[in-house]
Amino acid sequence: MAHIVTLNTPTREDWLQQLADVITEPDELLRFLALDTDPEWLAGRPARRLFALRVPRAFAARMKKGDANDPLLLQVMTAQQEFVDAPGYSTDPLDEQSSVVPGLLHKYNNRALLLVKGGCAVNCRYCFRRHFPYQDNQGNKRNWLTALDYIRQHPQLDEIIFSGGDPLMAKDYELEWLISQLEAIPHVKRLRIHSRLPVVIPARITEGLCQRLAQSRLQVLMVTHINHAQEIDDELRHGMKMLKRAGVTLLNQSVLLRGINDNAQVLAALSNALFDAGILPYYLHVLDKVQGAAHFFVPDDEARAIVRELLGMVSGYMVPKLAREIGGEPSKTPLDLQLRQE
Repeated sequence: MAHIVTLNTPTREDWLQQLADVITEPDELLRFLALDTDPEWLAGRPARRLFALRVPRAFAARMKKGDANDPLLLQVMTAQQEFVDAPGYSTDPLDEQSSVVPGLLHKYNNRALLLVKGGCAVNCRYCFRRHFPYQDNQGNKRNWLTALDYIRQHPQLDEIIFSGGDPLMAKDYELEWLISQLEAIPHVKRLRIHSRLPVVIPARITEGLCQRLAQSRLQVLMVTHINHAQEIDDELRHGMKMLKRAGVTLLNQSVLLRGINDNAQVLAALSNALFDAGILPYYLHVLDKVQGAAHFFVPDDEARAIVRELLGMVSGYMVPKLAREIGGEPSKTPLDLQLRQE
C-alpha cells in the first residue's frame, strides 16, 4: 500500500489566512477599488441580505481600480436587480433540494455529487445554489459516512464529484480522510473536484495536496470555474502546473454572463488563457434560472451565435461545449449551434 502523505505542509502563504482576509461590505469593496459609492451602487447594497457579499482580497486585487464595469467586480457585487421576481426563475432551478442522503446528490447514473462543504471563498451573484439548504446538508463526518454507505451500495457509481459550496474549503485532513475512504470502494474509479478556490485563492493548491492526489489510485480531475481571462494570473498558473505534475486532468467550466463574457472576443481570450495555463475549456453553461440572477441571462440564440463566432477564432479543442443543465435529466443538455426562429 502506498505511503499516505499527511496534508499539512504549507508551501506558500497560508491559504486559510487569505480566506479570512475577506471583504463582506459593498462600501468597503468600492473603497478598495477607488470607486464612488454613487446612488446606483448604494441601491444594490441591501441585496447582501438576500445573499451575503464575500470577496477575498486576493481576488479583489485582480480587479481594475476605478473601473465600475470590471468583469470580476460584476460577478460578485450586489445589485438592485437581485430583488426582481423574474418569471420562470426559481430558488431551486435544478431540482436539487431533495438529496438522496444529506449532502449527496445522485443526479446521473454513474456519478454522484458529494457536497463536501457548504461555504465558498467567494459568493458569485449568479450562483445556482444561492438558495440551497446547506443547513440540511452539512459537510461533516456524520453525513459523509452516510453518503459513503450509499456509494458502497450503488456499484454503478464509478465517479464521485466533490462539490459544494466549494469542496476545497475542507481542511487538508478532511480531504485526506474522504479520499482514502473512496479509494477503499472498488467500483469508484474517478474523483472529480469542482472548485473555484484555485482561482480565488491559488495558494490553496499546496505541495501536500498535490502529493496526495498524485498517490491516489483514483483518476483525479480538477474542474476550475473561470469566466474571464482576467481571473488567470501567475499564481494560478503556478498552481495548475503543480496539479499537472501530480497527474491531475485540468478542465474548466464557465457561465455565459451578460455584460461579463457575452462576446466571442472575450471568450477567445479566455480559451487562450486557459489553454496556456494547461486547462482545457470544457463547458460553457447558459445561466441556470435562479431567482436573483436574471440580469445575467443571455438568450439561447444569442449564445449560439457567440459560440459560432468563437469557432472561427480558436482551434476546435479550445471551444467549450455550450450546454444547460435541466433538473431530472440524465446528463447536461448540449445546445446545438443552429439558430432558432422564435
